[in-house]
Amino acid sequence: MNDKFEPRAKMIDGPHGGLATLTVEGEGPSLLWLGGYASDMRGTKAEAIDAHARARGLPYCRFDYSGHGESDGDFEDGTISRWAEDARHILTTHTSGPQILIGSSMGAWIAGLLARQHPERLAGLILIAPAPDFATELTPDQWPQDQWATLQSEGRIAIPSEFDNSEMVYTKAMFDDGAQNKVLDQPLAVPCPVRVLTGMKDDVVPWQHAVRYAEHIDSPDVTVTLAKEGDHRLSSPDDLTRLMAAIDELAR
Repeated sequence: MNDKFEPRAKMIDGPHGGLATLTVEGEGPSLLWLGGYASDMRGTKAEAIDAHARARGLPYCRFDYSGHGESDGDFEDGTISRWAEDARHILTTHTSGPQILIGSSMGAWIAGLLARQHPERLAGLILIAPAPDFATELTPDQWPQDQWATLQSEGRIAIPSEFDNSEMVYTKAMFDDGAQNKVLDQPLAVPCPVRVLTGMKDDVVPWQHAVRYAEHIDSPDVTVTLAKEGDHRLSSPDDLTRLMAAIDELAR
């Protein structure tokens, strides 16, 4: 029997249907979770932040993009634009005051887009295994040519996940849209502290890409932490300890 308490998500109207959200009340700068591609808000890091926010008395909001987790929509209709619009809707209508954006993988790309659109709302950025512009800067070089050709000819491809028995679905529409929503090709001025956490054993997003993102961000306070044993998930106890330390540093 699983005795773990699972809070029920609240559904709010979003730009592409209902968005499932979970919030923690508190005082001080709020934490806003931005998840990764095909992830949901009940993953290990998001849950750990919830417990930490409750212990610290910090406000915290997490949500599922459209087509993800408990939110409405078809995943294959999703694009970077649509998911960034979901995040912007949460930021502008469902949160108040200064926000520490915590973006994981693709979520760190979306955090950059939000930072460009709403710098006045930022109290900090925490970027975990960041994958900005992966549609043009990473994936095309990582996939075998036959997979890339299948995506181009059929409009979608399903690839076995590296992490479980599921499949990761990618669409040509998502890649085409991603090429129109880059953050590495234009200046990105960020008026707040930035903390980048990346693993040197990340075989999805090389740590060098995370460093490139850090170099690209125009902020006087940017720190990169390289975890020598860290993989893409950065969910080990040591990884989570570093993440909570970054939260504590920016939320004090």
